[in-house]
This record gives sequence, structure tokens and C-alpha cells, in this order.
Amino acid sequence: MLTVHGRATSLNVQAVMWTAAELGLAVDRRDVGLNFGGNDTPEYLAMNPNGLVPTLQDEHVTLFESAAIVRYLAARHGRFPFWPEDPVARAPVDMWAEWGKTTLQASFLRPVFWPTLAGTQPDAAARARFEKNLDILESRLAGPFMLGADLTVADIEIGLALFRYFTCGLD
Repeated sequence: MLTVHGRATSLNVQAVMWTAAELGLAVDRRDVGLNFGGNDTPEYLAMNPNGLVPTLQDEHVTLFESAAIVRYLAARHGRFPFWPEDPVARAPVDMWAEWGKTTLQASFLRPVFWPTLAGTQPDAAARARFEKNLDILESRLAGPFMLGADLTVADIEIGLALFRYFTCGLD
């Protein structure tokens, strides 16, 4: 069984948990971080020197950094089309997953989501940058999912930001 250390409200923990669910993996998720604490203990810092969540433990390895954990789980337990074995077929999945994590999420979470959650309007320029990324996403969708008819790792990283966007109360 996998153990994931991290609180359910963390976007990064959600990426790992969604991936595990898509792969049908049993997970023991333990509340760690923010109001739960526990991420500053010597035991936790031995697993994850950053003191952040998530941290994954399985029988073979202990990992931190959510995108690395997602790719590890997909490589170890996934198969085509979710995570293609062939590097050429996998490249667009990996590219769009990275874009979702480092570009789409980054343009949304701090500059748009957090101000909205706090009851203030996001800066107009920040909102415009995020909307430009939504336009890129819309122009590249190849079907119901990012790369066509099937869910891939890319859809998880992109879907996390979109879920928050559609449920945070933006006009």
C-alpha cells in the first residue's frame, strides 16, 4: 500500500491522489501540513527536507514533489494512453502536464485564486495572463481531454487548476 503524507486540501496532494485513483491504487493518506502540522518533525524532514506536502512512501521509494510523484506512479502502474511507455508518444503528455503545473496553475493560483478566495478581485493584468493561458488551452484541446479521447497525466495537472477556477466564484 502507498502512503501519502499531506492534507486533502493541498492542490499538490490532490494531484497525487487523483493519479492514484485513476490507477486503482490503494492509498493511506495522512493529514500533514498547515493546521495539521507534522511536517516539521525530524521524521518528516528525513523523508522530505523541504517540509512540504506531499510525500509518498511505497515499498520501493520515498518521494517528494507532486509532479515527480505523479510521473512515478504513472510510469510504475500506468499504461497507454494514460502514460505511454514509448518516449515519443509520452512526450506530448509530459509536455502538457508540465505546462499545466508550471504555467496554467502558476498563472491562476497566487494571482487569481487566492485573492478571490480572500474576497478581493484579482489584479486585472493577472487575470488577463490567466485568461490568455485558458485561450491557449482551448485552442489546443484535441477532444474531451487535452490530447484526445482518453484521460492522461496531462489532464490531471490541467484539471486541478480548472476545477478551482470553475468552483471559486469568479465572474
